[in-house]
Amino acid sequence: MARRLVAGNWKMHGLGADLAEVAAVAAAPAAGCEVLLCLPATLLHRGAALAQGRIALGGQDCHRAGQGAHTGDISAAMLADAGATHVILGHSERRADHAETDAMVAAKAQAAQGAGLVAVVCLGETLGDRDAGRTLEVVAAQLAGSVPEGVDLARLVLAYEPVWAIGTGRTPTEAQIAEVHGALRAGLAARFGAAAADVPLLYGGSVKPGNAAAIFAVPDVDGALVGGASLKAAEFLAIVGALAGR
Repeated sequence: MARRLVAGNWKMHGLGADLAEVAAVAAAPAAGCEVLLCLPATLLHRGAALAQGRIALGGQDCHRAGQGAHTGDISAAMLADAGATHVILGHSERRADHAETDAMVAAKAQAAQGAGLVAVVCLGETLGDRDAGRTLEVVAAQLAGSVPEGVDLARLVLAYEPVWAIGTGRTPTEAQIAEVHGALRAGLAARFGAAAADVPLLYGGSVKPGNAAAIFAVPDVDGALVGGASLKAAEFLAIVGALAGR
């Protein structure tokens, strides 16, 4: 049975004053599920001091190389050194804004696991893909290309985020989420066997306190990757509570 996880992605938000939200989340540990906040790299070290191991912290990207002449980039080892245990990879915003391919995501996932981090690999279709009936084809191709050979399944999380639902207030129907998550679970099983059942499958895309419980009731949904609602502890903890209470 996959472990349950609620992850927050702060994206390019957050200054030192906002660390109070990290402290508030860490002060309310949830029974029955893991809690993760993926902060800007500038806040990770200070955030780790506040989290004190009660919640996990993660980065939002890493370079595929361990070190080198890559001005402005950050390695997986640097994230771990700053206090991260996880890193988000292949988010649709990175794929679109930085032209990241599946192969690049796979290389980053390999680097992340090499540094001891859990790789949170994001997958998801555009509205054009959805309207063309290509959702399962697109997500299957991303799964095949973005998860590297030899991956450590114990340090892998998959997050399904339909691009058209991120930050828009729109969400797929529960049946649509179930279809994609079921296909992801089947795809993992076909590739990795029974051990794939332990890999958490998160749903992301306009997850809010008001819709979290319904999303968590969908088969093969083991948690959520939360964007805007993770910036305020009260909203994020309400989502955590919806999963922890199941």
